[in-house]
Amino acid sequence: MSKPVIDKSKCKNCGMCIIVCPQNVFGKENNEVVVKKPDECIDCGACELQCPEQAIKIE
Repeated sequence: MSKPVIDKSKCKNCGMCIIVCPQNVFGKENNEVVVKKPDECIDCGACELQCPEQAIKIE
């Protein structure tokens, strides 16, 4: 099963992935974007395509 992975060295914590994800896979903890529900990812690629820093990969 595919799961999103955030490259923390690139991520600026803008939250775009939170906005575009139809499954609410992402969230924020301590002002950092995190993958809260990786098992709910449907591999749509919206987060990967919309991330302005190209910090998300579906693996």
